[in-house]
Amino acid sequence: MIQRCLCAVVLALTIGPASAAPHGVLERTEPRAGASVKPLPAQVRLWFTGALEPAYSRVQVLDAAGHRRDLGDDAVDPANRALLRVSVPALPPGPYRVVWRVLSVDSHLTEGEFSFRVIP
Repeated sequence: MIQRCLCAVVLALTIGPASAAPHGVLERTEPRAGASVKPLPAQVRLWFTGALEPAYSRVQVLDAAGHRRDLGDDAVDPANRALLRVSVPALPPGPYRVVWRVLSVDSHLTEGEFSFRVIP
């Protein structure tokens, strides 16, 4: 009986992490969350742990008043389907919020946000 339980636990630990790998969990961003940047890169980029569905993945850059400040060309990178990016113009100093929502290829929906600051 104990041997069966041990086998089940080992099997669950072995299979569990592998099945979660394709989910679109945010791995890193540019600019980094909470960073103060000067100058701002030409694109805000978000890397995820798995491939994303381009038709259902979005990102926006918002100013302190909640107005969209990116160029509206948000897209999954065709060369790296785990990368979501959007172009931004030169932004005035201040706080900005990046809001994203992605659908991974295994149909797992993930959303979130992070902030950064442009400094003079």
